[in-house]
Amino acid sequence: MSENPRKEIGKTSDTELVKKLLLENYGYAPELIYEIRGNHQKVYAYKPCELRISDTGRRGVYFGRIESDGIRLTIEGAFLVGPKATKNVVELDEERARRYLAGESVEVDEGVNGWVILRWRSYFLGSAKAKNGKLLNYVPQERRLRLPSGDEALEE
Repeated sequence: MSENPRKEIGKTSDTELVKKLLLENYGYAPELIYEIRGNHQKVYAYKPCELRISDTGRRGVYFGRIESDGIRLTIEGAFLVGPKATKNVVELDEERARRYLAGESVEVDEGVNGWVILRWRSYFLGSAKAKNGKLLNYVPQERRLRLPSGDEALEE
């Protein structure tokens, strides 16, 4: 594969490309059908189903996005891959998990680089890019936790 996976889109099936990226980065790829859609190279995943609810032509859950240096998983994508991932899973303590889910970038070991799945206990929190000792935050603003302010924290 070229250094930029986006350049591989259209040269092979979407499912083959996504599975290859997942196996390379996380050591596991769920048996799903993957479609890459739109200018932002968003990945949608689904299983074949005989039940037809509507014929919009759009199937699947938003699973991730093809980036120039790999695949960035959504929170849902991390839930599907994380339990069987064999590499690039970073365990967060409670304090760092709370801060990450609130939208902050948090510190990580210097040796960790690239796209990782974040886990706190048995929960998968999404994915982040580890760079220069930090986990760059990709939690969408509308899904971030609101941490108590200093005064609210004292009241607990």
